[in-house]
Amino acid sequence: MEVPEVVVNRLPQYVRALRQLQAQNHDVVSSQLLGYILQMTPAQIRKDLSYFGRFGKQGRGYTIAYLLHVLQDILQLDHEWNMAVVGVGRLGRAIISYPGFSPEGFKVVAAFDADARQVGQSIGGLIVQPMDELPVTVRQKSIQIGIVAVPAAQAAEVVAQITQCGIRAILNYAPVNTHTPLDVKVRNIDPVLSLQSMTYYLRSNDTGN
Repeated sequence: MEVPEVVVNRLPQYVRALRQLQAQNHDVVSSQLLGYILQMTPAQIRKDLSYFGRFGKQGRGYTIAYLLHVLQDILQLDHEWNMAVVGVGRLGRAIISYPGFSPEGFKVVAAFDADARQVGQSIGGLIVQPMDELPVTVRQKSIQIGIVAVPAAQAAEVVAQITQCGIRAILNYAPVNTHTPLDVKVRNIDPVLSLQSMTYYLRSNDTGN
C-alpha cells in the first residue's frame, strides 16, 4: 500500500508529540489526546497510523514507548544522516551553525560555494569547498542529504549538480521550485510563502471593509 505524502509529512509531528508525552512520564495516549495536542481529529490519527499497522487497543489507546519506537524506525531516525550545505551566505551560515540538527541525527559534514571568495573560509568547523569537489566529497563522506541555500537564479543548476552526485533527498531554501527525477525527493522551505498564506487569516472580519 502506497502511503500518501501528506501522511509521511505528519509522522515527525507524531514523534515529537510522543516524545513530549514520554518526557512527562505518560505511558499510554489516546487518539483523542494526541489529536488535541496536534490539532487533528482522532479519526485522522487512526487513519494515518493504520497505513503502518495496528498499534492501539480500543478503550486503552496507544503504548507510547512502542508507537514511538515503530515510528522512529519507519522514519529511520535511529540512523545518522550526513548532510552538505550548498551556499554559504547568511542563510547557509545559519544552517551550518544551527545546533538542533545533531541531536536528531542530522550532521552537516561539508559546505560548498561557487564564489571563490567564500572557498577556503572556515564556518562552524567546516572549510568551504568549491563546487567541483562536490561529487568526490559526497562519496567520501557518505552524504545522503543536500541543503540548498543559494539565490533563486542558481537553484536549478545546484539542485541538478546535487542530484547527479546520487543524493536523493534535498532541502531547498531557494525561493523557486525545481524539477528533479522521480526518485529524488525535494522539500521546499520558503518562509515568504508561509507568511503570505497566514495573512489570509489576518483579514478584517468586518464585511463592510
